[in-house]
Amino acid sequence: MKFKLRITPCILAFGALALAAGAHAETLKIGIPQPMTGPNTQYGDQIQAGALTAIDAMNEAGGIKGMKIEPLLIDDGCEPKQAVPAANRVINSGAKFAVAHACSGTTVPAVNVYEQEGIVAITPGATSPLVTDTIKPHFFFRTIGRDDQQGPFAADYIAKQLKPQKVAILHDKQTYGSGVATQVQKALETAGVNIAMFEGINVGDSDYSAVISKLKALGPDLIYFGGYHPELGLLLRQAREQGLETQFMGPEGVANKDLAAIAGPAVDKLLVTLPADFTKRKGNEQILEQFKKYQRSPDGAFTMTAYAAMQVLASSINAVGTDPAKVADYMHANSFDTAIGKVDYDAKGDLKHFEFAVFRWDANGNMTQIQP
Repeated sequence: MKFKLRITPCILAFGALALAAGAHAETLKIGIPQPMTGPNTQYGDQIQAGALTAIDAMNEAGGIKGMKIEPLLIDDGCEPKQAVPAANRVINSGAKFAVAHACSGTTVPAVNVYEQEGIVAITPGATSPLVTDTIKPHFFFRTIGRDDQQGPFAADYIAKQLKPQKVAILHDKQTYGSGVATQVQKALETAGVNIAMFEGINVGDSDYSAVISKLKALGPDLIYFGGYHPELGLLLRQAREQGLETQFMGPEGVANKDLAAIAGPAVDKLLVTLPADFTKRKGNEQILEQFKKYQRSPDGAFTMTAYAAMQVLASSINAVGTDPAKVADYMHANSFDTAIGKVDYDAKGDLKHFEFAVFRWDANGNMTQIQP
């Protein structure tokens, strides 16, 4: 007996769903877990600006291996307790690749998830050596330098340009802040600089009068702070209010636009180490046009590093396909020309070279690169 297929609205709807599912399967998901809430959202904004601008430009050019890129924005709050849930959301989405996490305290626990699940992830912001030293991952990479690169760079500037007789080092007792402060301490001691104080403060405190009194009694020529902007902003403001005019310096974690809102004019002359201003790099003119076209700012410590992360992923996937193991192998074995310059990886996924620079803030919160 022959049956005639009757085309019904239900069958048509099913066919449309099948076509939609097929189209969806042709997308390449990229997880982008970063702070979207909390005091460090500016770093997440920078990562979004860089990664999404690269994705928009790539999609307009046809995607990666003919697949449109689907970005998945996930909030990690720059909070260690949100790290594993955020990483698991990347996994559960079906994404095999990620531009992952700004903050070291979040990244350290998340690395284990990516490594165990075989997800290729690149952090454009986490600088702590613990990110890659703890488990020596194969699937996790960076497009930013480590604190044992940033710390010695800052110490070299301090020793050779500022030439202080006595230095005080403060930190926030957390993974990132204490880590970079320790790297600065070690490098300054090697350079023969007198470290008269190395002390932690409590995150979230509103009154730092006790430590400021210690600093006034000590009389250092330079105060280095390892941590994030909320604490440094209060330290700067309260130090100036209490008559302490000593030069302050910090790492990229303090370079948040809200620092000036907290510290006020006390932010004047603050020195900060940051990734170099890659918007000035020769060859990035077309990239800057993309930021203009898609109405995003190219400024910020992690914007170009996030853009570079997408460039590395795209180059690798185009070369070997979407198998994360093959992509990771390719990334370890090859060099990449990116918005931040040549990217070369060592066995742990760390950059062999990265360009840090020193910036000086003015009273209005504007930064100018002064070294190199």
